[in-house]
Order: sequence, then C-alpha cells, then structure tokens
Amino acid sequence: MKELNFDKNFIPMEGAVRAYERDVAAYPKKTRISLDVERSGGYNEIYVYDAFPDGVDDERNYAIAERLAKTLLWVCGGFRIGVAGSKEVYRRLKADYAKGGARAFDEEFMSGVYERPFEVVWRESPPEAKRVSLKVGGNLGGCRIGFDAGGSDRKVSAVIDGEVVYSEEVVWNPKLEPDPHYHYNEILTAMRTAAARMPRVDCIGVSSAGVYVDNKIMVASLFLKVDKAVYGDFIKQLYINIAADMGAPIEVANDGDVTALAGSMELGEGRVLGIAMGTSEAAGYINREGGLNGWLSELAFAPVDFSPSAMRDEWSGDIGVGCKYFSQDAVIKLAQMGGYAFEEGLTPAQKLKVMQKRAEEGDPFALAVFADVGVYLAHTIPFYARFYEIKHILLLGRVMSGRGGDAVLEACKRTLAEEYPEIAPNIYTPDEKSRRVGQSIAAASLPKI
Repeated sequence: MKELNFDKNFIPMEGAVRAYERDVAAYPKKTRISLDVERSGGYNEIYVYDAFPDGVDDERNYAIAERLAKTLLWVCGGFRIGVAGSKEVYRRLKADYAKGGARAFDEEFMSGVYERPFEVVWRESPPEAKRVSLKVGGNLGGCRIGFDAGGSDRKVSAVIDGEVVYSEEVVWNPKLEPDPHYHYNEILTAMRTAAARMPRVDCIGVSSAGVYVDNKIMVASLFLKVDKAVYGDFIKQLYINIAADMGAPIEVANDGDVTALAGSMELGEGRVLGIAMGTSEAAGYINREGGLNGWLSELAFAPVDFSPSAMRDEWSGDIGVGCKYFSQDAVIKLAQMGGYAFEEGLTPAQKLKVMQKRAEEGDPFALAVFADVGVYLAHTIPFYARFYEIKHILLLGRVMSGRGGDAVLEACKRTLAEEYPEIAPNIYTPDEKSRRVGQSIAAASLPKI
C-alpha cells in the first residue's frame, strides 16, 4: 500500500481483513464464525467468515471479529448480536457490549434506538436470514414541502408536481440550543414560509440527521443539548407535533438516506451509497430494488483504521472510526500531522475553511491534505462493499466543496484503480444545483398522498 502524505500509521480495515483471511486460509485447521445483528420485526443481517480455531491466535481472532461485529452493527443496526462458531469471541463480545464495557456507548445507543435492552447471545448455528426492502420516495404529485435539517442551516422548499417553486436557506444553531421550543419554532416557521408559496399543503417530507422510527426522533445530534429529564419526549415527538400544527401528513427520514434517494432518482437506478463529509460522516443507501434495507448506515461509528494509534472519537470513545476520516475533523487532523498550526480560537468549521481557501489558491500542502482524505476513502470503499452492494457512490458535504473536493475525488479514483482494480463503482459529486434542488425534491417526495 502506498503511504499517505501525512498519516503514516494508517492501516485500512480492508487491508487488515485481507491479511487475516490469507493467514487463515494457509492454516491447516479453521473454524467458521457467524456474526449476526437482529433488529425490530425479526429482521437480521449475517456475516460469516473463516477464522482460526479457539486457542490458536485468540487475540488476532478477536481483534478482527470485534471490528467486523462493530461494523455490522452500525451499518445495519440492532438490539442483539448473535455469535456462532467461537465461544471465545462470544465471551469477549458479551463483556465488551455490557454496561461499563469497552462498547458501552454502542450498547446504550442501540438500546435507546430500539427501546429494549441490548444483548450478545450465543447461537449453536447461524439463524435464517430475514430481510426487507422498503420503497421510499419518488412520489412527486401534489403540493409538497421538503425540509432539510442541517447542523448549520435549515433548508425548505415548496414543490408542486415535482417542480421547486420556492426554496430558502436560513442559518441556525440547533446543536448549541437547549430550549426545545427554539427547534420547534424554527422548523414550523420554515414550513409555514414554504406553505405560503402554494395553494395548499398535501404532505411534508423531512430529511434530518439522526435515527428515526415511525417519524419519532430516537437519536439526533441536532438536539443533544435538550435535556430529556426536563422536557421528556418533547423532542421525540417534535416532527409529529409540527405536522399536526401544519395539518398535513409527514414522513421523516435520515438525511443520508435522502441523499442516496436523490442520487437514485437522478440516476434512475439503485445500489447507491451516499456519503456526506461535513461536521461528521453521514451515509445512506438505496438498494438494487430502489428501496431502503431498514438499516441505520451510521458509518460515522463504523471502523475505518485498524491501527492501534488511530485517532479517538470523543463521543463514542472508540478509535479509527469514520467520523475522524470523512469529515472536517479529518482535514484538520491531516493538516496538523503535516505540521500546520491553525490560529488559536478557530472553530472546526473555520479551520476547514482555512484549508479550503488555501486549496482554492493552489497551495500544494492543502491539496495534499484533501488528497489524503481521498486515499482514506479509496481504501475504505472495498470494506464498505463487504456490507453494501455498490454501483454508485455519491459524495457530498462541505469537505467536497471546491478544489479540495476535486482533490479528494481524484485521489480516491486513482488509488482505487491502482490498489483495487476489481472494484469500480461510479464515484461522483453532483453540481450545486442538483445537490440543492435534488435533495429538496427527494425529501418532498418521501410521503405518499
């Protein structure tokens, strides 16, 4: 593997897994490990692979199994991990995913999403697979509102029979605001502004960062400052209550899924993985049938780097996960690894703008920083492809803006062709108009009238 310009300790997950697979294949005896995650409705996803038998190389066995289990969990979501084939892997996963264990964040997060205790269970044999494909979006008739809740601005569009007749962006600061009425009033104001541009409102589609179940907000970083102990389920029911105020049905979806839906609608086909690189990494996926798998696709918490010295994520407490490789944090980290000292007092968003300005001016150092993000991505796409069937990859977010984004895309395509020629997805970024209008139409198209 060619070294990155600045991160010399990077060990791609795909490289680590392939090396493990080669060594296991060469060993005279092997066992078959099955990892599965189960979510609501009995739906599950299963990952099966060859491993060393217990007692041969337990540390390496577990290091790989733990990363694969973590990836499967954050790609698909679930309240239960099942293990077959290795009692040692089961024992250690059970300890790590207990309260107070190494993966206590994951345990608590998934318990909150699915509203039931998280557990790791032993299985004598792998379960039968049970999957679902949920058709979403593509409904363009009538008078619709499309709302996109971003971390720095909120966007709303009025859409009549698939045409955007009005659109606006307003700066807001949801992540800093503890008053839930601020969020309620800001969103309701946006919706009423769009409604005023149409003869009626038939339905509302919402694209919002976070995890949503039946239009309820289960987990969303936008509203983290709101104290649930004080306000109860005010935030959980936020969009449902706003829809009642508007007198129109609503459909809420994760912003990553809406991004992928916009790409799928533009391309006219599925197998689209959308990745947005901004404050963090957001992702969404539209399958071969043009629907959702019912997965979380929270790739911000999925492993990217197998190095024991990888950067730690402050929220989850884990190292080497996507939010530190495909976000503004990645740009800042790489620049500092290269010896760049940012001015004191700058926010992460301002530091990103510093590097983007230098990239626009053709500064080789800044362009090399963005190129390293592209190399990260090229080594990660084959790992993602173990879990997703990928034909198209849509790249968005602030990191992908301007010449810096061009450098990401160019380095990604070049590295992918050189190191993984067997994997050749169509990787692209939409133009500004397609991104703005396409996202609005995709969000507005979510509900059926």
